[in-house]
Amino acid sequence: MTSIGDAGTSGMVDWNLAVATATRLVRPGPEVGRDEARRVVAELREHAKAAEEHVRAYTRMFPEGRDPGDYADTPVLVVDRAGWVKANVAGFRELLTPLLDKMRERRSTTPGGAVLSAVGGKVTGVELGMLLSFLASRILGQYETFAPATRDLPAAAGGGGRLLLVAPNIVHVERELEVDPRDFRLWVCLHEETHRTQFTAVPWLRDHLQGEIQAFLAATDVDPATVVERLREAAQVLAGGNRPEGEQGEPGPTLVELVQTPEQREILGRLTAVMSLLEGHADFVMDGVGPDVVPSVAEIREKFQQRRARGASRLDLALRKLLGLDAKLRQYRDGERFVRAVVDQVGMDGFNRVWTSPNTLPTKSEIARPADWVTRVHRKADS
Repeated sequence: MTSIGDAGTSGMVDWNLAVATATRLVRPGPEVGRDEARRVVAELREHAKAAEEHVRAYTRMFPEGRDPGDYADTPVLVVDRAGWVKANVAGFRELLTPLLDKMRERRSTTPGGAVLSAVGGKVTGVELGMLLSFLASRILGQYETFAPATRDLPAAAGGGGRLLLVAPNIVHVERELEVDPRDFRLWVCLHEETHRTQFTAVPWLRDHLQGEIQAFLAATDVDPATVVERLREAAQVLAGGNRPEGEQGEPGPTLVELVQTPEQREILGRLTAVMSLLEGHADFVMDGVGPDVVPSVAEIREKFQQRRARGASRLDLALRKLLGLDAKLRQYRDGERFVRAVVDQVGMDGFNRVWTSPNTLPTKSEIARPADWVTRVHRKADS
């Protein structure tokens, strides 16, 4: 196992233990011979390169001050499940370090705080590793926005940006759906390349998103006892299946919601709108480009949507609901409807006004009512 740093075993989270736990527990990938594995990796790299041109031509989004095609600062990495785990642990550590430093400082002033931190770090490392092992077999690809470079995983200069394609998961799903491998691999690359395009063509987007996430984390109650109690309650819900119901029998809070403060829920509303936009835009572009370059795109989309809706098993469905992953599925649907409605009304260039500044991003309510966004951003600006 590759260590993620000298401080990986200290503090509130034992990051190296998280990696070790996840890589030990993650399911093995599909059986693939060495020659076939090489072909899969080569083809994914080829498709990722082709997807750049397709996506940027369709969206008309290009980084300022650079020639089209000059995006070497955001590398494309084809990884296995363990590679995905290591990359995401590094990303989590980058985002969470300010919050964990505050918690460690607070605990250092309490009796026995150092011992509690050491023990708690081990426990949290195992718990994070268990969660990552669950996710590692399900992620097809990911644009890592806040990715620090490691010895094994390069990233963009200046603190972030790399596109990950998880080869064993892509092979597993294409076999499960019984779709054309070449078409499915390119289709996946189109989605992930759209995310890379969003962040490389919109210079302020990464800092804005990071600011919202840091505000969310800053709103966390840094009293260790309070945080531990919330996590314990959430863990009991997860272990016992005693998920509380909401009003009028509606689904109760997710694991993520169980540890939130009211201020965090407000921030999360803004983050949900942004993520719905980004995910919906990627789905819209993927399907818009698809018919010209992916002959079986209609079949792939139909089968993939059915797979998204039903989940892999009853346990998978339960965990998705508890962890809030169903919210991500809604983001795909709601965001794609928003993008499609806006493009239908004002065209692609009109839609691209969404990337002008944080003020032109849609609100959560505008995601559900695209005409309200058009009225606010277009009619007021053009009047």
